[in-house]
Amino acid sequence: MPREVRERQMLDAAVTAFARHGYQAASMDDIAEAAGVSKPLVYLYLKSKEDLFTACVRREIGALVAAVRQGTRERGVSADQQLWNGLTAFFAHTAARPDGVAVLHRARTQGEPFAREVAAMRVEVLTLVTALLAQAAQDAGCDGALAEREVSGLAHALVGAAESLAEWANTWTAQNADAAPSARETAATLMNFCWAGLENLTKGARWVPAPR
Repeated sequence: MPREVRERQMLDAAVTAFARHGYQAASMDDIAEAAGVSKPLVYLYLKSKEDLFTACVRREIGALVAAVRQGTRERGVSADQQLWNGLTAFFAHTAARPDGVAVLHRARTQGEPFAREVAAMRVEVLTLVTALLAQAAQDAGCDGALAEREVSGLAHALVGAAESLAEWANTWTAQNADAAPSARETAATLMNFCWAGLENLTKGARWVPAPR
């Protein structure tokens, strides 16, 4: 069997194990058995448990970022349509790979060096989302201050909300398979949450707290 095929089987088995049991509790014996290989072969290919987990994290990051970039690739459409396309692609991907989502969540909380990998992915996605929101603000004729300050904050809020919503959608689906939200429905939930607020901002209609 070609090395890349064998290695993919190992990573598939490892992603499932790490998603279900966490980094510390996942067993290399169980991963090897699930992949249909010997444990020495896993170590031959991927050296250590840390290297195996890192390979899983990097694979899931690469697949997720590629899905979002593919979703926002369409040109000649408005910024909100591009954002909608990207969110739909994001939620379609996370719904199709719930174990991958769980592995990235575990990597964030596991500490270094794994958290650094996820942080780099967030920066890449944030850069993309910030550019889309800034373009929307520019199209609406907003001044540069909005794009530089509030758009940056909105982009961080949007990415954080998308991550949280993906975890919610997968949990909901696991518990309510007959009423699982589609990727389009989940994306619409987030668009309704964020885009109406951005639209009001671009029109100068800001929420302010009541005076005491």
